[in-house]
Amino acid sequence: MMLRRAALSAALVIACAPVASPAPVRTDGPLATTGATPSRSTASANASAPIDASTIALTEFAVGRGQGPHDVAPAADGGVWYTAQATGELGWLDPKTGATKMTDLGRGSAPHGVIVGPDGAPWVTAGGINAIVRVDPRSREITTFKLPGPNVNLNTATFDKSGILWFTGQSGFYGRVDPKSSEVKVFTAPRGPGPYGITTTPSGDVYYASLANSHIAKIDLATGGATPIDPPTARQGARRVWSDSRGRIWVSEWNAGQLGMYDPAPRAWKEWKLPGANPMAYAVFVDDQDIVWVTDWGANAIVRFDPATEKFTAYPHPAANANIRQILGRPGEIWGAMSGQDKLVVARSR
Repeated sequence: MMLRRAALSAALVIACAPVASPAPVRTDGPLATTGATPSRSTASANASAPIDASTIALTEFAVGRGQGPHDVAPAADGGVWYTAQATGELGWLDPKTGATKMTDLGRGSAPHGVIVGPDGAPWVTAGGINAIVRVDPRSREITTFKLPGPNVNLNTATFDKSGILWFTGQSGFYGRVDPKSSEVKVFTAPRGPGPYGITTTPSGDVYYASLANSHIAKIDLATGGATPIDPPTARQGARRVWSDSRGRIWVSEWNAGQLGMYDPAPRAWKEWKLPGANPMAYAVFVDDQDIVWVTDWGANAIVRFDPATEKFTAYPHPAANANIRQILGRPGEIWGAMSGQDKLVVARSR
């Protein structure tokens, strides 16, 4: 474990003028619906009206060529933040016009993940400079929290209920940033390389997934220690995780092409194979109705899973190699970053 206090640095950047993008393209492709393998689970009740899976359509938005969008985060103002990993920028997309505004995060930044914090600002895992970066949504002022020690290959972040940001590093680390004190702590993962996706449950627990070591782990928020939890399938490649409203942890199992679910109450697992000949489950997200969404690189599709019926519904992209690396949403919208096509995509009901 490494416990060090990192220096806080701040710098001003100039946001570029809006970049006009081509008009968004809506796709109403055929839907593929299938039952799943084996078990039973139940979706929790929500106040919002359920959405008919057959009324979902995808709309794509082109961003700058060569930007390599990686992660997305719906913004408080109705826009969508995204990391342009290849150009070292944070982008903001206006879904009404398709225009984008870019903020330069600095040479070599290679931003991976972005989330919106309790303060309404985007927080970025900038792997290339080994730092967590906060961007003021109005002024575009940048605040940089440098990590001590070696480059951890920063991946994803989440905020716990006390306002602490937790992050993962694929080189075998995870850690935390206290925005109030600017303190940064880095911890060594118990099984070495692999920490990737990370999530916070409604009760405030934090779990991460280890891609290289095929497990999830629960973090002790008081001590910083992590306890690995193994899925039933060996070497399944747990890539990303997300919590539903009941605190169950949903896992995209990349190597196995499966969707996993860990219920902490009985400490029990369930797993479902995605449809298709070569499923590759990359990202996972649970919406406000406890519907689970997965990006499937093998099928070049966004896939919806209803825990109540245990059925998958696939929404394929019209062009090959969408390569959606992460998904996030807000009520009625599921957003993804199409790294293979320099686009963002949203799934909405018609």
